[in-house]
Amino acid sequence: MFADRARIIIQSGKGGNGHVSFRREKYVPAGGPDGGDGGRGGDIIFEVSDRVNNLSDYRQRRKFAATDGQEGGKKKCHGKDGQDLVLYVPLGTVVKEAQTGQVICDMSGDNKRVIVLKGGKGGIGNMHFATSTMQAPKYAKPGGESKSLEVILELKLLADVGLVGYPNAGKSTLLSRLSNAKPEIADYPFTTLNPILGVVDLPGGGSFVMADIPGIIEGASEGVGLGLEFLRHIERCKVLIHMVDISGVVREDPVKDITDINLEMASYSKELLDKPVIIALNKADTRPDDAEELRKKVEDTFHRKTFTISAVTGQGVKELVSEVVKELDEYKDTSVIYQSNFNPDEFFREDDSFTVTVNKDGEYEVEGPKVLKMLGFTNLDSEKGFAFFQKFLKEQGILKRLEEMGITDGDTVRVYGHVFEYYK
Repeated sequence: MFADRARIIIQSGKGGNGHVSFRREKYVPAGGPDGGDGGRGGDIIFEVSDRVNNLSDYRQRRKFAATDGQEGGKKKCHGKDGQDLVLYVPLGTVVKEAQTGQVICDMSGDNKRVIVLKGGKGGIGNMHFATSTMQAPKYAKPGGESKSLEVILELKLLADVGLVGYPNAGKSTLLSRLSNAKPEIADYPFTTLNPILGVVDLPGGGSFVMADIPGIIEGASEGVGLGLEFLRHIERCKVLIHMVDISGVVREDPVKDITDINLEMASYSKELLDKPVIIALNKADTRPDDAEELRKKVEDTFHRKTFTISAVTGQGVKELVSEVVKELDEYKDTSVIYQSNFNPDEFFREDDSFTVTVNKDGEYEVEGPKVLKMLGFTNLDSEKGFAFFQKFLKEQGILKRLEEMGITDGDTVRVYGHVFEYYK
């Protein structure tokens, strides 16, 4: 089954914790700290693959996670890094943040491999905390947290020319005539359920890619029928061929058909109407007497270059292709690349903010996400652990802020339930 949209959860690996250990060797009863660093967590990477042509692999499975880094070990052993997870997608896949719909990356152009979520950094072992006054630190830094994000994958085909129109307008027949693509062709609605690409080789050399896209119906821009699937795939096309069945067997008013589909495209995105459009009045062989008169009427109404063709017999197809090549030559540098407006690194950046307030009892209260996290892995009952926490408060600028607010020796400081007396 062809799938052009999927919603998944991706999760990078957690960084391994730093290790706490001490050398224990013969004749060295009180060796120094030798706890190693933890390994980094695995990244989540999106990569374009020529072997993948749709997103069906992401419709059967919901969550994709890289592995965690291992904890550091004794004798300064570094923990093993987590394994990156590479998610292979077709060229033209857009990765969006699910809640906001903002673009994380567009796997087109030069974007063939993108790290979307970075794994947590490995925590450092206690061997790094030894100083002249603290020769046996009993703490290490924990590994960085993993990151989890729900994303939407959308495949927007990269084709030079898109065939648009109502079901059974003859798009599949034209594509099969011009290229080696073999779409299913039959006389019933929605024969083409999946976009099909074909390469059109030109007589003098060169080629272009043409896409046969599922037929549109009224309400497509609101998701009726195959609507959004249709409209999504024409966003990147440089030129559109609007095919209209003029036989009168299924649909009676070609002008109304063109108007209705233009309205659907405008409802989805007004930029679609700015693309070069060539109108092809198909099945002209069924009405030879007035096909030319109808062509002039359509061209005068919509001010678009209009051709009468027969995808079955080949009538007018050569002239249509010549016009397509002319338009492509003029618009060959207008490929649509969606710019990123959601940066996961910024979204998950650790919050260093803190607040210092004075309560009604004259006590100073310190709060902040990083402060709370530091308390979680610091043993304040240990003299060395308390010294480590004091160093953290100084590095974060919290002690400076307390002094600016007028704290004096003997004043009380509260930090998430812990009570200290301030002495400089």
